Amino acid sequence: MAMLSFEKKYRVRGGTLIGGDLFDFWVGPFYVGFFGLTTIFFSALGTALILYGAAIGDTWNPWLINIAPPDLSYGLGFAPLRDGGIWQIVTICAIGAFGSWALRMVEISRKLGMGFHIPVAYSFAIFAYITLVVIRPVLMGAWGHAFPYGIFSHLDWVSNVGYQYLHFHYNPAHMLAVTFFFTNCLALALHGALVLSAVNPQKGEDVRFPEHEDTFFRDFIGYSIGTLGIHRVGLFLAVSAAFWSAVCIVISGPFWTLGWPEWWNWWLELPIWYWR
Repeated sequence: MAMLSFEKKYRVRGGTLIGGDLFDFWVGPFYVGFFGLTTIFFSALGTALILYGAAIGDTWNPWLINIAPPDLSYGLGFAPLRDGGIWQIVTICAIGAFGSWALRMVEISRKLGMGFHIPVAYSFAIFAYITLVVIRPVLMGAWGHAFPYGIFSHLDWVSNVGYQYLHFHYNPAHMLAVTFFFTNCLALALHGALVLSAVNPQKGEDVRFPEHEDTFFRDFIGYSIGTLGIHRVGLFLAVSAAFWSAVCIVISGPFWTLGWPEWWNWWLELPIWYWR
């Protein structure tokens, strides 16, 4: 793949965290680095273990393959490979791959002389994953409280946890997470639609400039946050969605064991309902 003319400006030496020049190289358009290699290692090992788990399991149907965590009886101990040990090693590989990818982002950011907002934002997604497979199971005393690796089995786990707390949508942190997810989708959909309409004018018309975009939103909703501001808002909304999604599950079980509708009893007990 031919290197674009402007890429020479960014393919600079330095900015590495470990290994220095030894791992400071590119393969085609992709920067490798030490953490790129560790990402490949953990990803390959984890994938191989999932395939091994499928081989000793009941099916090769990709919808039905299930790599389950250890039974609750194992607590926080190590389990045999066939009884959840594969899940434990795959989880270690996943955390290693995700963490390596984030650190690779840090190295690329250092090379470009830019801030660390991209790896920081990605770290919130890693935090949400670790909350599900490490933090919450540790707080509840068994790896078996984590979710299994599999498509249908994962969906079943989500459904079962929802029913376990009667109605998970009554979880206030879940409400915040869903609100941030949907708001982020709406805000960036509006932004993307505006950009597309600005740079794809009708035949014979000129491409619009940011001033036209700002004017549109001032006319539409009375205010325009600007071209830089909308990306900051998108970052805030996305990070908030990931953060509150982690909070909503970590408080379910370790800190709240009843049905979530019962949590709202405080609202019914406010003295204002008894005022006459």
